Amino acid sequence: MLKRNAHELVAAAKALITECTPQAAQAMLAGGEVLLLDVREPDEYRAGHLAAAVNIPRGLLEFRLSGDAALADTERPVLVYCKTSGRAALAALVMQQMGFGKVTSLAGGFDAWVAAGLPVQQPPALGFD
Repeated sequence: MLKRNAHELVAAAKALITECTPQAAQAMLAGGEVLLLDVREPDEYRAGHLAAAVNIPRGLLEFRLSGDAALADTERPVLVYCKTSGRAALAALVMQQMGFGKVTSLAGGFDAWVAAGLPVQQPPALGFD
């Protein structure tokens, strides 16, 4: 059996998926109809995320996609992201294997989005002045 580490699995996935820049992702989202998936953990999502993102942690993705009719449209364009793009690449590959035909991963992930100066939804301040 071929043994691969996490870095090798991500590299193999990236060879089989479509990635886009933060600017291209922003244009995709502006066009509407795109399902935006944040596959980070809930605490990462709560710390800040892209507006309208649905949080489904990577470890639950296959089960949520299979069990939620609202997520079952395999022809709807999907943009998936995580912190730096590794989990998103693996998620995009699995989604392709599940029959999703229009999946794109955000190259560089949330970190690249923030570095590009694009808008992020932040939690409200607690007001302890």
